Amino acid sequence: MERRALNLCVYCGSNEAVPRGYLDLADEVGAGLAARGWNLVWGGSAAAMMGAVARSARRAGARTIGVIPRGLVELERADPQADELIVVDNMRQRKAEMDDRADAFLALPGGLGTCEELFEVWTSRYLGMHAKPVVVLDPDDHWDGLLRWVRELRSRGFASDAAVDSLIVTRSVDAALDACVTR
Repeated sequence: MERRALNLCVYCGSNEAVPRGYLDLADEVGAGLAARGWNLVWGGSAAAMMGAVARSARRAGARTIGVIPRGLVELERADPQADELIVVDNMRQRKAEMDDRADAFLALPGGLGTCEELFEVWTSRYLGMHAKPVVVLDPDDHWDGLLRWVRELRSRGFASDAAVDSLIVTRSVDAALDACVTR
């Protein structure tokens, strides 16, 4: 029986104003997942980090599956080079489609949209709605403030140890990719 390649859903920013180092990080993630024979599921944008991860993944031989809401096709510059580009009606459909296609989730540094996507799959995991790994790649403390707040939620009784501990936080691309298959 042939084994299907892992579909890794990567969340990251589409804002062009980010420092070059974040684009390089996205590029490294794309190349790394392709080197493992995996496919990329992502937000379908050709802009900024989203574009960098997809271009790098394709260059290294990965199949890229983009999911983008109709209203963001121009704003986020839908990636015309995607192996499969799925245009949906809204953000809820985007996330559902990405969730259904993914075997694991990896959040790179990002903004509000990345946070929102991360929280949804993380919450779904600790509530037992899926058992897919949810991983954060944080090489430069981008997520530290958010993670401190989450630990504070735990100390005040608003989040359980199991909920907080279900998120895997990593510092390197290799550790992040390894974590996508270990839990």
